[in-house]
Amino acid sequence: MIYLDNAATSLHKPPQVIEAVVEAMQSLGNAARGAHENSLQASRVIYGARCKLAELFGFSHPERVIFTANATESLNLALNGLFSPGDHVITTDLEHNSVLRPLYRLEDAGMISLDIVPADTLGNPDYAAFASLMRPNTRAIVTTHGSNLTGNLVDLHRVSAIAKSHGALLVVDASQTAGALPIPMEETGIDVLCFTGHKGLMGPQGTGGLCVAPGVDLRPWKVGGSGVHSYSRTQPEDYPTRLEAGTLNGHGIAGLSAAVDFLLETGVETIARRESALTRRFYQAVKQIPGVTVYGDFSQPQRCAIVSVNVGQEDSGRIADALMEDYGIAVRPGAHCAPRMHQALGTQHQGAVRFSFGWYTTEAEIDAAITALQELAAE
Repeated sequence: MIYLDNAATSLHKPPQVIEAVVEAMQSLGNAARGAHENSLQASRVIYGARCKLAELFGFSHPERVIFTANATESLNLALNGLFSPGDHVITTDLEHNSVLRPLYRLEDAGMISLDIVPADTLGNPDYAAFASLMRPNTRAIVTTHGSNLTGNLVDLHRVSAIAKSHGALLVVDASQTAGALPIPMEETGIDVLCFTGHKGLMGPQGTGGLCVAPGVDLRPWKVGGSGVHSYSRTQPEDYPTRLEAGTLNGHGIAGLSAAVDFLLETGVETIARRESALTRRFYQAVKQIPGVTVYGDFSQPQRCAIVSVNVGQEDSGRIADALMEDYGIAVRPGAHCAPRMHQALGTQHQGAVRFSFGWYTTEAEIDAAITALQELAAE
């Protein structure tokens, strides 16, 4: 099988990730739940992972790196813990439902008012709209870093400047870019960075987290066991315990820690260059195939390793099925949990066929996918 669905999850992991998970399952106890060696070793592994992720994201506060199960949990924790009645929030058409649905629920409950920056037909946000939508009570701009449908990036420096000039926070969904592109959090002015471990970070599923800048306090979204202050009626105030009720996924975090070792040793810039070259190789070929429509802005100098297409008026699911059944190529069709982006592109009925590449994708696999798309389009 040729796996070209890395935007959903990275299938191929560095070998040391698998080794770290197996070792952890044989040795780690429950972090912060004992003074014996197995518990202490779990605490060391988890703290080490915090430090590595802080280094990866240019963030100087590892104690404010919070672990979750995935980016969806991270975003729910951030959005439910940040806003108060009367707050105004701005987001974009580019968002995944992991951003949209928590915000919609807060809006429907009367907690917040919400404005959404529109996207153009190339899938880029209207940057002028960020400033025009700002209000005195705007608490935050919540935006993806990279669209999971088009691969377009949002200019975070530009959006951060707008947010800061109005006293608002910047909350970023880095699901598609963490590990695949450099994200200097402090330099960019990101206040809350949400990420998942199983995509560009090449860690296990069931891992993720968020980095919370000093001065930004989130109310605990869930409360419970913490291993400390057990006689208190309330969740401990100190980070990271404030936001980490319950047993952490120590085995998965051990694998994620090994994955970040690989990223730091290899260099995110090196990974980004390779994935960019693969993306350009595919895009330059498929854009010339008669009947194939490519979505997104490929004039951007940097973007996610994603190319979404349609073949004529064929349903995206039929094309994806043919790619798998006839060519052994795994892709993702449909709506991609990005309803507003599809509406902006005019693909809400047809969906789109998403090809997404990773560090372990080969040039031969790219060429095989090009040939398959040429033959399907010819039919």
